[in-house]
Amino acid sequence: MLTFTELELELLGKTADALSAYMGKPVLAEVDLSEDGFEWVMFGVPLDINDAAEDEEIVHIQMGGPSARLLGNAGGLDDWQQEVYACEFLWGIQLTEQENIRFIRIDYTGEEVQWAETLEEMLPFAINDEELPSAEDNWDEDDDSDNGPENNPPAPTLH
Repeated sequence: MLTFTELELELLGKTADALSAYMGKPVLAEVDLSEDGFEWVMFGVPLDINDAAEDEEIVHIQMGGPSARLLGNAGGLDDWQQEVYACEFLWGIQLTEQENIRFIRIDYTGEEVQWAETLEEMLPFAINDEELPSAEDNWDEDDDSDNGPENNPPAPTLH
């Protein structure tokens, strides 16, 4: 059985969380086993009842529930361990044993569209754990600009 590493699972979870923030709605990432016995992850957006019935062009999948293995913060949904959601399938990544390829990206139609050795090549965002500089680190003491509060005139008062 071919499985994701802990680091890969962490990156996939961070990707789901970043997609949730970017899209402004929950994005779930669920790990499952393919017919070959290899792990794969699917990304999906829960649909409301109106969305599920109206749009026939989207690929519907079910995500969540007691046996689900969701990554990241589960799109902020609290009841995903009990509730099974009708979702729009966005894309997936499956593992493979092909030479010089570990990952295959699957688009929303189920077509294999990208192959790579590293997971980072498959992800829509560059994810790194480098610490961002703090506000104090960005402050330039030699800055001669007039942006400081002591150099700004007082706000006018209304009478």
